[in-house]
Amino acid sequence: WFYPVLFLSLWATLSAAQSKNGFNLQGSLIPVEQILSGGPPKDAIPAIDKPHFVVADMADFLTDDSAVIGINYQGLSKAYPINVLNWHEIVNDTFNNTPIVVTFCPLCGSGMAFLASIENKAHTFGVSGLLYNSDVLLYDRQTESLWSQLMTQAISGQHKGRKLQSLPVLHTTWQDWKTKHPDTIVLSTETGHNRNYAKSPYAAYLKSPRTMFPLTSVSRRYHPKEEVLGVESEGQFKAYPFVELEKGSAEFSDTFNGLGIIIRFDKKYRTASIFDQQGNQLPAVRTFWFAWYAFHPKTEVYVAP
Repeated sequence: WFYPVLFLSLWATLSAAQSKNGFNLQGSLIPVEQILSGGPPKDAIPAIDKPHFVVADMADFLTDDSAVIGINYQGLSKAYPINVLNWHEIVNDTFNNTPIVVTFCPLCGSGMAFLASIENKAHTFGVSGLLYNSDVLLYDRQTESLWSQLMTQAISGQHKGRKLQSLPVLHTTWQDWKTKHPDTIVLSTETGHNRNYAKSPYAAYLKSPRTMFPLTSVSRRYHPKEEVLGVESEGQFKAYPFVELEKGSAEFSDTFNGLGIIIRFDKKYRTASIFDQQGNQLPAVRTFWFAWYAFHPKTEVYVAP
C-alpha cells in the first residue's frame, strides 16, 4: 500500500506546483517556479470593466504634473491616470467599438495597451495576482490563459504562445498630454471602487533601489529603476535609457535592426517616444531598467555620443 500512497502524494505535490491562484500552469512557457504570487489573490486587484471618462476641464482630480498614459487611436484621445492604474492595473476599454486593454504594472513602471480581439473575438482581462520577473501576469476571462505584459504573450492556457498586438502609448504628464490633445477625455476616479486615488501605495518602493521579487537576469549597468524606452523589432530589442537621452538633443535619428527610426525626448516632461521615417509613432514601452533587462538580457543599449 505504501507505493500507491507515495504516488498519490507526489501527484498532489506536482499538481499543486502546476496550479497557482487557481490557474493551470501545466506546460507553461515559463518555469513554474519562476511564476510567483504577488500577494493578492486572483481579482483582488480589480480591473476596471466599465470605465467612466470626463472631459479635460472636469479632471479636477489631476494636477499638471500628474502622470498619465495617453493613447491616440482611431481619432480618439484618452488619458489614463497612473494614480488610478496603480490600484487597478487593467482597464478594459473600447475605441470606436474596437476593444483594447490598457495595462500598467506598478512594480515595473510599465504601461502598455493592446488590441483585445483574439481570433476576431473580443476578450476582457483581469489581474491574476501572479508575477514573472516582477511583471504583472494578466489573464483573459474567456479562456483563463495567462499573459505576460512585457512579453506581450500568453504563457499558459488555450492561447499559449499567442502574441497581443501593442498600440503606441505616451507615458507623460497631464499638462503635456492635454496640451498635445486638447480634445482628450480622461479616465475618472469614479471607478465603482473605494480607493484613495490621491495616494500612491508604491511611493516608498519607487524611491528605493531594491526590487521585491527575484529576477532571471540582473544588470548593474544602470540604477535598477532608471527609466528606459524599450523597442522590439522581429525579436531584437533595444533600450534607450533616459539618463543617456538627457545628454543629447531632443530629437535624433537612429538605426535599429535595419530600421531607420526617430527618437524624441522631452526633458521638461521626461517623456520619450519613437517614430518611423514617415512620422508614425511606433509601439514602445517605458519601464524600469531592471525589468527591461530581466526580460531582454541580450538587449542593445543606446549610449549618448
